[in-house]
Amino acid sequence: MNTKHAVLVAFFCLTLLFISCRSSEQQKKPVNFIVIYLDDMGYGDIARTGAIGYQTPNIDKMANQGVFFTRYYSPQAVCTASRAGLLTGCYPNRIGLTGALGPKSNIGISDEEETIAEVLKKKGYATAIFGKWHLGVQKQFLPTRHGFDEFFGIPYSNDMWPQHPGGAHLFPDLPLFENDSIINPSVTANDQKKFTTWFTERTIDFIKRNQEQPFFIYLPHPMPHVPLFVSEKFEGKSEQGLYGDVMMEIDWSVGQILNTLEETGLDENTLVVFASDNGPWINYGNHAGNTGGLREGKGTTFEGGQRVPCIMMWKGNITPGTVNNNLIAGMDILPTLAEIADAPLTEHQIDGVSLLPLIKGTNPESPRKSFWYYYRQNSLEAVQDGKWKLVFPHPGRTYTGFTPGNDGMPGEVNQNYQYEAGLYDLRRDPGEDYNLIEDYPEVVERLEKLAAEARQELGDQLTGDPGSGRREPGKVK
Repeated sequence: MNTKHAVLVAFFCLTLLFISCRSSEQQKKPVNFIVIYLDDMGYGDIARTGAIGYQTPNIDKMANQGVFFTRYYSPQAVCTASRAGLLTGCYPNRIGLTGALGPKSNIGISDEEETIAEVLKKKGYATAIFGKWHLGVQKQFLPTRHGFDEFFGIPYSNDMWPQHPGGAHLFPDLPLFENDSIINPSVTANDQKKFTTWFTERTIDFIKRNQEQPFFIYLPHPMPHVPLFVSEKFEGKSEQGLYGDVMMEIDWSVGQILNTLEETGLDENTLVVFASDNGPWINYGNHAGNTGGLREGKGTTFEGGQRVPCIMMWKGNITPGTVNNNLIAGMDILPTLAEIADAPLTEHQIDGVSLLPLIKGTNPESPRKSFWYYYRQNSLEAVQDGKWKLVFPHPGRTYTGFTPGNDGMPGEVNQNYQYEAGLYDLRRDPGEDYNLIEDYPEVVERLEKLAAEARQELGDQLTGDPGSGRREPGKVK
């Protein structure tokens, strides 16, 4: 071998060694996490599940490069409860948080519970939330007291303000927070038009400022919850009106975040999760989302209320374009991120299970075997085992039989319709149209045993069971 060839061989070997070392170093680096959580987006509100009149190319990109979970369930079909379940890994009624807390509520997330942010802080993560909180408004309940380094957003839903269609007397002015301080005591409609842009820009800035350390960003967009607002750059852009405009801007937000990850070289080391807190608020008509044919909507334990899209993208770790039809739930996000980060979980009991084997495709079987549908204060309204769903007699909301409202004004609903018991085969009948309770007594018996376990653990207001595993919420000190 002559000198020239020897130099070339040496250079080639050094290059391979550099690439190998860089790859090994990249694998050793902690994984970053971004959780994008929409408000009231239904199962059919993205292009791949049936959206009409607008496209969602960036959300589609996430699915094309990641995994789309077709059977993801929000922890509960309402704002506060759903977020409590996501952030603590618990059924929300386990930790005493149900419904949607208002500005005058005197409870919130307990200091005894650990959020995703608190779990990841144990491993040195920088943490931030940009958007809607809704786990308590007093200072002791704010995100910065529960593991988040930074908070920029609103303390509860964007309709909890004097412009609420129910009347100006219902709510005080809507404040905008920067960490623990109110920087705008009276959010205006013009401010709300900028929400999606503002929270996206803060997310991008946080990514760029924290490239050298692991980070967790929770981006709970206030939209597409009513009242709907969109920036000028998307106003009138869709064929579906304001709702479509809002969804187009949310898709833009996703695109901006994905582009930032690519530009900073963090796309191969960041898991991005996209989901919704519950189904659409159907009685708002053209300002409401689309259930994709599922029964009922927000505020109900039928599929339209709790089954929503969930997409995860983690370059190099998820087979691109994967579709997963296993049963999973919002409570499973916390233990999944904890396992990836090798972060210890709280000593308190949680209800989530790690989805890492599903995400990486190392095990086709879901670690989640059942789901308990709770609503109202503590009512067990249904259970499922991955295929069959047993609905118990209960009073609940129904949108059926009422003309939806339009342009931001709600239509009527029946809040106390008396539902009968029902058994539904979710594989063949996700719309819950065919009650098979008389045809499969052995299935009913099996699911009744599952319900008995739920009642023993978390109780049931419908049957008077107190439950032994419930914990108190935080209370104003």
